Amino acid sequence: MNKRLPDFQIATASDEQKAVLEDILSGPRGNLNGPFLGWIFSPELAQNAQKLGAFCRYNTGLPLRLSELAILVTAARWRSQAEWHIHHPIALEAGLPTDVAEGLRTGKTPSFADADDKIIFDFATELYDTKRVSDATYDAAVARFGLTVVVNLVGLLGYYALVAMTLNTFGMRAEGQTELPFAE
Repeated sequence: MNKRLPDFQIATASDEQKAVLEDILSGPRGNLNGPFLGWIFSPELAQNAQKLGAFCRYNTGLPLRLSELAILVTAARWRSQAEWHIHHPIALEAGLPTDVAEGLRTGKTPSFADADDKIIFDFATELYDTKRVSDATYDAAVARFGLTVVVNLVGLLGYYALVAMTLNTFGMRAEGQTELPFAE
């Protein structure tokens, strides 16, 4: 971790900090890899963000491959080293084609064999590029996934942008990360 953040010591943690850490470790993630040791210096933010994150990662109604695609689009847009490092293998294991992931990482528009992948990519890309989503892209997403899932997709994109901003601001790396997917 970059020295922008002080070393966090559990021995001197507040009760609020300990509660957040326990909730994260006992939840679906089971580890502190990611922005959590940055957020821990604001326990209230950490608690709220980690709960939102658990929902966005595990309960949006999207299949894992599509959630991870949306996360990789975000990681690539923010050039978030740790976010990419953590989610790239999960996306591949969930069935995202390697060439799609590599296209995202290198800033090229991938060729999509799966129509659902293209809908997620188009939606996220339009939102990031234009700060809006066209009627055609919105309608395609709602027709395919339903309104609730589209609302959840917007939440997922916003949450992972927050994660990327946190990781980038504090120069955080993933556990065991030795290589950087993006040039600095």
